[in-house]
Amino acid sequence: MRAWQIEVLGQPARLLDLPDPQPGPGEALVAIHACGLNFADLLMAEGKYQDKPALPFIPGLELAGTVLALGPGTAGPPPGTRVAVYAGHGGLAERGCFPVESLLPLPDSLPFAEAAGFQIAYGTSHLALSHKARLQPGETLLVLGAAGGVGLTAVEIGHLMGARVIACARGAEKCAIARAAGADEVIDSDTPDLKAALKALGGVDVVYDPVGGPAFDAALRATRPDGRLLAIGFASGSVPQVPANLLLVKNLTVIGFWWGGYLAVAPHLLRDSLATLLLWQAEGRLKPHVSHRLPFEALPQGLDLLRSRAATGKVVIDITPETAR
Repeated sequence: MRAWQIEVLGQPARLLDLPDPQPGPGEALVAIHACGLNFADLLMAEGKYQDKPALPFIPGLELAGTVLALGPGTAGPPPGTRVAVYAGHGGLAERGCFPVESLLPLPDSLPFAEAAGFQIAYGTSHLALSHKARLQPGETLLVLGAAGGVGLTAVEIGHLMGARVIACARGAEKCAIARAAGADEVIDSDTPDLKAALKALGGVDVVYDPVGGPAFDAALRATRPDGRLLAIGFASGSVPQVPANLLLVKNLTVIGFWWGGYLAVAPHLLRDSLATLLLWQAEGRLKPHVSHRLPFEALPQGLDLLRSRAATGKVVIDITPETAR
């Protein structure tokens, strides 16, 4: 099979011919049709992500495909079942073996290209807003990086949860995409005084931040008393340092959130959240946004789109041509 493989941290992945994998007990062999790219793929390739697979490894955190076979003595979705998989790594290959408990059967209404980028982006936003921040109807939610992979889903889900959503994104095109996803107000991230712009809109109750850097500091100072700030990621490359005196005098809470971290400690939370999200998708309440679908050989271009923040929503790599499925 063909697969992209990282052999040295900090060096580009190479497209190689590797032996076909064989499923062991408790595993399923999956024909991978599409792989969703995430900013974490960039960090993992440099050894800067919290999850560090042993070298060499096949990158690609999440994927969608079809079950080909089950390992010896394994009960699971039968061959032919359409599934999405949060794999951690291994998604950028034509086939892969994954634990059967990580397989998420897909409804026919969810195409592979959308399913491949569904779990992390929607799962992160839903569980962060509902379980961690306890977002309430009528509260004001600020989403930073609002046109990105997770940010756009936070706008969409915050709107569905009844919040007033302020979206912060760079440029008129990205602001328009965030508004179409449900934002009530939009602010260009290049505005010279983000704190003043937020205060002019009345301040915020919950901050959803996958960016970090100066935008977090501005949002912190525009958060109302008893507000909550979700630290989702640091796409800017700058990790904010939080002044504890502001937390004290305004009774603020800063909450760290890593979706994948719940796999080991509370997998039922992920299952329940994804069940809700798939129901919303089947009802037409979610509209996954894939800005770029690229062929398997174009992985470097896909990663460049993430690195330069040129993408909106998800970037998906098509691994098996649709005519071959």
